[in-house]
Amino acid sequence: MVKNKLSLSFVIRCILWLALSYSFVGLASFYEQNRIILHFAYALNTFLTANLLISIGRFLIVSLYNRKHANHDVRGNFVLGISRVARVLNAVMIVVTVMIALGIDPKEFITSMTIVAMAIAVIFREYITNMISGLLVMFSDQFSIGDHIKISNYQGKIVDITLANIVVRDEDDDVVLIPNNLIFTSTMVNKSSQKSNKLIVKFELPLEKPLEITSFENHLKPLLKVNSNIIWNDLFKIKVAEVGKDFVKYKIELTTISSSNKLHHQIQNEILNEMLLFRSRED
Repeated sequence: MVKNKLSLSFVIRCILWLALSYSFVGLASFYEQNRIILHFAYALNTFLTANLLISIGRFLIVSLYNRKHANHDVRGNFVLGISRVARVLNAVMIVVTVMIALGIDPKEFITSMTIVAMAIAVIFREYITNMISGLLVMFSDQFSIGDHIKISNYQGKIVDITLANIVVRDEDDDVVLIPNNLIFTSTMVNKSSQKSNKLIVKFELPLEKPLEITSFENHLKPLLKVNSNIIWNDLFKIKVAEVGKDFVKYKIELTTISSSNKLHHQIQNEILNEMLLFRSRED
């Protein structure tokens, strides 16, 4: 469950907003004599008003969402998406605040910059579409932080979702940044969405040096039988999954005691190591 609390900084912002709002009445004559300070005070008050409303809105939405899913396995995408939207709105308000402080009317500025804005939108089209894709990803329930995914040539555990990228940590502990647009243009496999105790180990060998399946089965069976993490089945077989022009793909199906990705990787590595030892003995 994602924690959702109004922080001390929220209280401080409320006090500052109240003080500024009161100053417009109590210090009206001072502001009349110091127009520059009035612009800055009004700009800061505008930002604090918007910021507090955004914070309250985020707090209420996340609280309702958490309450609704109190008895369920809550995926953090929705909360993450709301937080990202709040940051974007705050960033927009910072720009508006700077305009007001400099004496620029935001409405007139936006109207006069329409053509420029269109040009900027064309130039940064990829980033904008990537950001929109990021928001769609955050508000979806297809995957979440902590899931193991495979997309294109990359696979690993999702450690963060930003407006630009999905941050994945692969098996080599390298951090891979996958653009959000790639999610909607490539085939993606979420290995955590439907956890199963079934484990399929695949490997590929050259066609000119195929595997002696029966011999390898006899070599592997005693090892798998005594493995406490595997539910043994006497019907165990090594199957040929595919035969290509210069390769043969093999498949081993097992049932484990847990659907843990860590356990599956461990068993898979053990089997592949045994296969390499078996091949070296053959040579």
